[in-house]
Amino acid sequence: MGGCCSHDVSVRGKVESEMDEREYEHDHENDVSYELGGALVRLRGSSKFVSMYTQQGQKGVNQDAMAVWEDYAGEKDVIFCGVFDGHGPLGHKVSQFIRDNLPIKLSAAIEISQQKTIKFYDANDADTSSFDDGYDDSNQMSLASWEGCFLKSFSEMDEYLAREINTDSYCSGCTAVTLIKQGDQLIVGNLGDSRAVLCTKDKDQLIAVQLTVDLKPEIPSETSRIVNCEGRVFAAEEEPDVYRIWMPDDDCPGLAMSRAFGDFCLKDYGLISVPDVFYRKITPQDQFVVLATDGIWDVLTNHEVISIVASAPRRSVAAKLLVKRAVRAWRYKYPGSKVDDCAAICFFLDEQPVLSHSQSRMSGKNRSCSKQLHRSKNTGNEDTETVDGKVGLELDEEWKALGGFSRANSLSKLPRLARGMSKRQSSKYYSPR
Repeated sequence: MGGCCSHDVSVRGKVESEMDEREYEHDHENDVSYELGGALVRLRGSSKFVSMYTQQGQKGVNQDAMAVWEDYAGEKDVIFCGVFDGHGPLGHKVSQFIRDNLPIKLSAAIEISQQKTIKFYDANDADTSSFDDGYDDSNQMSLASWEGCFLKSFSEMDEYLAREINTDSYCSGCTAVTLIKQGDQLIVGNLGDSRAVLCTKDKDQLIAVQLTVDLKPEIPSETSRIVNCEGRVFAAEEEPDVYRIWMPDDDCPGLAMSRAFGDFCLKDYGLISVPDVFYRKITPQDQFVVLATDGIWDVLTNHEVISIVASAPRRSVAAKLLVKRAVRAWRYKYPGSKVDDCAAICFFLDEQPVLSHSQSRMSGKNRSCSKQLHRSKNTGNEDTETVDGKVGLELDEEWKALGGFSRANSLSKLPRLARGMSKRQSSKYYSPR
């Protein structure tokens, strides 16, 4: 929706002079990690290649969640990253549930895909290179196999959520933007309006490449599906720029994204949990990927985000610096609103420092560098405008909201369970166990 920078944030010296060094002294004191199935699971903190940070907004409990799995799916040097944005009364529980379970289900789907390919190979006693449906000539999974894994695991995750979360999640849900790095492959699965953006270099310039599409109800292909399922799409008078999904006969729940986990009140009316899957082959020029919730992208442009990350004095604090800048932008851009929750993962692809003194810019032709397995008709999501020279607040200054308008992902009016749920959905999601 908009962005602001007090000046060229890509100049390292200026950024360092603004920072309160005490806030960044102990980079690892709040790290949270554990081991599971041979993988190291990180929920907060930083590592050699990852910086992650989240901050609660002024709307209540922080509904954002995130996770990084190193040596994912039992494979050395395979990394999973995921950022999850909850909404609704139990959005925080849904996002945490997805964070803890989706990586496991995706890992299981990958293992099944690998086993099927191996069995097919053994049965035919043929050269590995002939099986394009399973692996490519570098012994990596094919794009079709990756897509199948994402589609299968996301579908199973939504069904599992319906069985395990109580009926209060009827109007609560969660978005997800996930990434797997295997060798020189990046595979991104996106559900909802969070976003993944790559920073790459062109000579001495940093360039932002948006890897995902913000899946919102106003996208023509999304609108068509929703309307065909008898759902409604329109913007309320008080928010003319925010299109939402509504039930056929009731002005609720007003969901501001077209795909999500949960939100079972809308699953009969066009809301789906099918992710868009995107692929990119990593080049030597690629620097890092930022995965973040809409609390970041609503107030900062793609090129502002990569400039802020590239300007961080240390990689370990890059995500924290980005979130603090987003909060500061919220205070300027929407002074009468409550700051949204913000969460970001900065995943660095190389071992060398990014050329942080370079000026970043957007390049339309670079958007097409990512091969998309699914593409919505409207991919123009970099629609925020830059506001220069307006925000001169200190990073460590805390703003306490005294009220103000709160832009929610779903509105507070909730339908009655017996009235809103269809017979098909009721039997599917809440049958006696």
